Amino acid sequence: MEVTLLGTGAPAGLPRPDCPCAACAASLGVAARAATAVLVDGSLLLDLTPGAAFAAARAGRSLAGVRQVLLSHPHDGPPVEVPAGLPQPGRVPDGREWTLLTGHRVRAVAMDAPGTGYAVTGPDGQRLLYLPPGGAPAGLEDGAESAERYAMVLLDVVGRPDALAKLRAVGAVGPTTDVLAVHLDHDVPPGPESRRRLAAAGARAVPDGSTLTVGAYEDVPDVPRRTLVLGGARSGKSVEAERRLESFPGVLYVATGGSRGGDTEWAERVLAHRERRPGSWRTAETCDLVPLLGTDGPALLIDCLSLWLTDAMDAVGAWDDAVWADGGERALRSRVVGLAAAVRETRRTVVLVSNEVGSGIVPATASGRRYRDELGRLNAAIAAECEQVVLVVAGQAVVLRG
Repeated sequence: MEVTLLGTGAPAGLPRPDCPCAACAASLGVAARAATAVLVDGSLLLDLTPGAAFAAARAGRSLAGVRQVLLSHPHDGPPVEVPAGLPQPGRVPDGREWTLLTGHRVRAVAMDAPGTGYAVTGPDGQRLLYLPPGGAPAGLEDGAESAERYAMVLLDVVGRPDALAKLRAVGAVGPTTDVLAVHLDHDVPPGPESRRRLAAAGARAVPDGSTLTVGAYEDVPDVPRRTLVLGGARSGKSVEAERRLESFPGVLYVATGGSRGGDTEWAERVLAHRERRPGSWRTAETCDLVPLLGTDGPALLIDCLSLWLTDAMDAVGAWDDAVWADGGERALRSRVVGLAAAVRETRRTVVLVSNEVGSGIVPATASGRRYRDELGRLNAAIAAECEQVVLVVAGQAVVLRG
């Protein structure tokens, strides 16, 4: 089965008309995207958009062989003119399956927002799933999505990462599924930043006019098993870490800071983090990280190593010079080596967060300087075990490794 993406942008296209934002200003030339429309084997058109015939011609395709046009979402504005020779657009009722004369089977997938998703099975048996903008499948636990894995999924990865998480949770999306981001809007800057964010979710975007073969897996991004996210205070490092796992199911958020009863400012910070995280995530408050890393399970987000280090230094008496010299330093080194070894050996997907404090003001106290130095050593030890390391500055992630 072969698909041609006549457009890959949001319903208003990218850049949006009359939008002055930086993302739209940079979405010019090859970075521009028309509203998403997908041509399947030259015979099935998913979503009819303005200029579809010209887009097909630019891609070296023709709409002359289209036998069915299906709409996935309500179209705002004036009705789109149907090019001569094309059938009138329609919609498959939720849960129903149509068999086309071309041998394609199309099943409508119910969504949790206005619109319809389409599961398409080609004559060759390959399966793809196409979802509308802003929607995720509804009722997956009882649906056919869990029966068999899709070879290709086209969905709003940026706007609804939880849709991808739901599909992964039921096994409809696996490591070899080609996840394509469509309905792209100006939420993510174009270019390398967009590619990096999508790759972290195991997805990719392709230019308008691209033709792809369903079931060809050579371009599927590899999600890094271990990622370290560094940054200063309020740099956006936690947001970056959370974004990397929001398209994965059942994430365990490991909070190393505890509850700190009576500290209202800390409670407000914790609440802000909780409200930002997907509702399906679980939370564990612990600094005992080695057992978690050593067991199988869903992805881990550990936030943060700097608080883990504070707990470890408390435990070994690092703040007392005499205790530090009489075995405390060796005990802390042993704990860091053990944590680094657990990160190296883990089979789970892990994103770790830590503060980068070495570029700031030199602490005025000996204990402050000791903490700064030990955090630098800890960050270096963990970074050495990670496939990807990023530094977040002013909300922008700079890739240091991977």
